[in-house]
Amino acid sequence: MKQIRKHNLLLLLLTAVLIGCGEKPLFEKVYSFDGRTWTLDQKPEFTLEVKDTTALYDISLTLRTTTDYKFNNLWIFLNTTLPDRQSERRPYQIRISKEDGAWLGKKTGSIVETSLDFPSLKLPLSGQYSFIVEQAVTQSQVDEVLDIGLRVKKTELP
Repeated sequence: MKQIRKHNLLLLLLTAVLIGCGEKPLFEKVYSFDGRTWTLDQKPEFTLEVKDTTALYDISLTLRTTTDYKFNNLWIFLNTTLPDRQSERRPYQIRISKEDGAWLGKKTGSIVETSLDFPSLKLPLSGQYSFIVEQAVTQSQVDEVLDIGLRVKKTELP
Protein backbone atom coordinates (compact mmCIF):
# COMPACT_ATOMS: atom_id res chain seq x y z
CA MET A 1 0.00 0.00 0.00
CA LYS A 2 2.84 2.40 0.88
CA GLN A 3 4.46 1.57 -2.46
CA ILE A 4 1.30 2.65 -4.33
CA ARG A 5 1.08 5.92 -2.37
CA LYS A 6 4.74 6.71 -3.10
CA HIS A 7 4.16 5.98 -6.78
CA ASN A 8 1.05 8.21 -6.89
CA LEU A 9 2.87 11.03 -5.10
CA LEU A 10 5.83 10.76 -7.48
CA LEU A 11 3.48 10.76 -10.48
CA LEU A 12 1.67 13.85 -9.13
CA LEU A 13 4.95 15.72 -8.59
CA LEU A 14 6.22 14.80 -12.06
CA THR A 15 2.97 16.02 -13.62
CA ALA A 16 3.19 19.33 -11.74
CA VAL A 17 6.79 19.84 -12.89
CA LEU A 18 5.94 19.09 -16.53
CA ILE A 19 2.96 21.44 -16.49
CA GLY A 20 5.05 24.17 -14.85
CA CYS A 21 7.74 23.83 -17.53
CA GLY A 22 5.46 25.00 -20.33
CA GLU A 23 6.29 28.30 -21.95
CA LYS A 24 4.68 31.19 -20.14
CA PRO A 25 2.55 33.51 -22.24
CA LEU A 26 3.91 36.87 -23.29
CA PHE A 27 0.63 38.41 -22.09
CA GLU A 28 -2.35 37.12 -20.16
CA LYS A 29 -5.14 39.17 -18.60
CA VAL A 30 -8.76 38.51 -17.62
CA TYR A 31 -11.61 41.00 -17.29
CA SER A 32 -14.39 39.87 -14.92
CA PHE A 33 -18.00 41.02 -15.16
CA ASP A 34 -19.89 42.03 -12.00
CA GLY A 35 -23.09 40.13 -11.41
CA ARG A 36 -22.40 37.79 -14.35
CA THR A 37 -23.68 40.48 -16.73
CA TRP A 38 -21.90 42.01 -19.74
CA THR A 39 -23.57 45.33 -20.63
CA LEU A 40 -23.14 47.28 -23.87
CA ASP A 41 -21.08 49.98 -22.16
CA GLN A 42 -18.51 47.49 -20.81
CA LYS A 43 -15.65 47.24 -23.28
CA PRO A 44 -12.73 45.28 -21.83
CA GLU A 45 -9.40 46.60 -23.09
CA PHE A 46 -6.17 44.66 -23.24
CA THR A 47 -2.89 46.45 -23.99
CA LEU A 48 0.14 44.49 -25.12
CA GLU A 49 3.71 45.66 -25.67
CA VAL A 50 5.40 43.93 -28.64
CA LYS A 51 9.15 44.07 -29.15
CA ASP A 52 9.86 41.10 -31.43
CA THR A 53 8.34 41.73 -34.88
CA THR A 54 9.97 38.66 -36.43
CA ALA A 55 8.09 36.15 -34.29
CA LEU A 56 4.71 34.57 -34.87
CA TYR A 57 2.18 34.81 -32.06
CA ASP A 58 -0.77 32.70 -30.96
CA ILE A 59 -3.57 34.95 -29.70
CA SER A 60 -6.59 33.57 -27.90
CA LEU A 61 -9.72 35.12 -26.43
CA THR A 62 -11.25 32.98 -23.68
CA LEU A 63 -14.86 33.44 -22.62
CA ARG A 64 -16.24 31.89 -19.45
CA THR A 65 -19.99 31.57 -19.01
CA THR A 66 -22.18 29.59 -16.66
CA THR A 67 -24.22 26.60 -17.78
CA ASP A 68 -27.27 28.88 -17.42
CA TYR A 69 -26.13 30.92 -20.46
CA LYS A 70 -29.18 30.88 -22.76
CA PHE A 71 -27.58 30.96 -26.20
CA ASN A 72 -25.27 28.70 -28.19
CA ASN A 73 -22.96 31.55 -29.21
CA LEU A 74 -21.89 35.10 -28.47
CA TRP A 75 -21.11 37.70 -31.11
CA ILE A 76 -18.38 40.21 -30.30
CA PHE A 77 -16.57 43.06 -32.00
CA LEU A 78 -12.80 43.01 -31.68
CA ASN A 79 -11.28 46.48 -32.06
CA THR A 80 -7.55 46.29 -32.71
CA THR A 81 -5.29 49.35 -32.67
CA LEU A 82 -1.68 49.04 -33.83
CA PRO A 83 1.25 51.11 -32.55
CA ASP A 84 0.94 53.46 -35.57
CA ARG A 85 -2.72 54.16 -34.57
CA GLN A 86 -4.23 52.20 -37.47
CA SER A 87 -7.32 50.44 -36.21
CA GLU A 88 -9.73 47.78 -37.31
CA ARG A 89 -13.09 46.58 -35.98
CA ARG A 90 -14.22 43.07 -36.87
CA PRO A 91 -17.13 40.88 -35.75
CA TYR A 92 -16.47 37.36 -34.46
CA GLN A 93 -18.71 34.59 -33.26
CA ILE A 94 -17.71 32.61 -30.20
CA ARG A 95 -19.50 29.25 -30.42
CA ILE A 96 -20.37 28.01 -26.93
CA SER A 97 -22.57 24.98 -27.59
CA LYS A 98 -23.89 22.89 -30.43
CA GLU A 99 -27.49 23.19 -31.59
CA ASP A 100 -28.38 20.19 -29.42
CA GLY A 101 -27.00 21.95 -26.32
CA ALA A 102 -23.73 19.98 -26.04
CA TRP A 103 -20.93 22.25 -24.79
CA LEU A 104 -18.09 22.97 -27.22
CA GLY A 105 -15.69 24.33 -24.63
CA LYS A 106 -14.35 22.89 -21.39
CA LYS A 107 -17.07 22.41 -18.78
CA THR A 108 -16.14 22.29 -15.12
CA GLY A 109 -19.09 22.15 -12.77
CA SER A 110 -21.35 25.03 -13.79
CA ILE A 111 -18.68 26.93 -15.76
CA VAL A 112 -18.04 26.63 -19.49
CA GLU A 113 -14.78 27.98 -20.95
CA THR A 114 -14.70 28.58 -24.70
CA SER A 115 -11.84 29.98 -26.77
CA LEU A 116 -11.60 31.94 -29.98
CA ASP A 117 -8.11 31.27 -31.33
CA PHE A 118 -6.01 33.27 -33.77
CA PRO A 119 -2.93 31.07 -34.29
CA SER A 120 0.35 32.07 -35.90
CA LEU A 121 -0.11 35.78 -36.45
CA LYS A 122 2.68 38.22 -37.17
CA LEU A 123 2.54 41.51 -35.26
CA PRO A 124 4.35 43.73 -37.76
CA LEU A 125 5.19 46.79 -35.64
CA SER A 126 6.98 47.10 -32.35
CA GLY A 127 5.14 49.05 -29.70
CA GLN A 128 1.76 49.02 -28.01
CA TYR A 129 -1.20 47.05 -29.38
CA SER A 130 -4.68 47.62 -27.99
CA PHE A 131 -7.49 45.07 -28.16
CA ILE A 132 -10.98 46.20 -27.11
CA VAL A 133 -13.78 43.63 -26.95
CA GLU A 134 -17.43 44.64 -27.24
CA GLN A 135 -20.42 42.35 -26.96
CA ALA A 136 -22.38 42.58 -30.21
CA VAL A 137 -25.82 41.18 -29.48
CA THR A 138 -29.13 42.93 -29.94
CA GLN A 139 -29.80 43.10 -26.20
CA SER A 140 -28.46 45.76 -23.85
CA GLN A 141 -26.88 43.10 -21.69
CA VAL A 142 -25.82 39.46 -21.81
CA ASP A 143 -26.39 37.44 -18.65
CA GLU A 144 -24.39 34.53 -17.22
CA VAL A 145 -21.05 35.77 -18.59
CA LEU A 146 -18.30 35.51 -15.97
CA ASP A 147 -15.24 36.91 -17.73
CA ILE A 148 -13.25 37.28 -20.91
CA GLY A 149 -9.50 37.03 -21.21
CA LEU A 150 -6.74 37.59 -23.73
CA ARG A 151 -3.67 35.37 -23.93
CA VAL A 152 -0.71 35.97 -26.27
CA LYS A 153 2.28 33.70 -26.61
CA LYS A 154 5.00 33.17 -29.16
CA THR A 155 4.25 30.34 -31.55
CA GLU A 156 6.22 27.21 -30.79
CA LEU A 157 7.79 25.98 -34.01
CA PRO A 158 8.08 22.20 -34.53
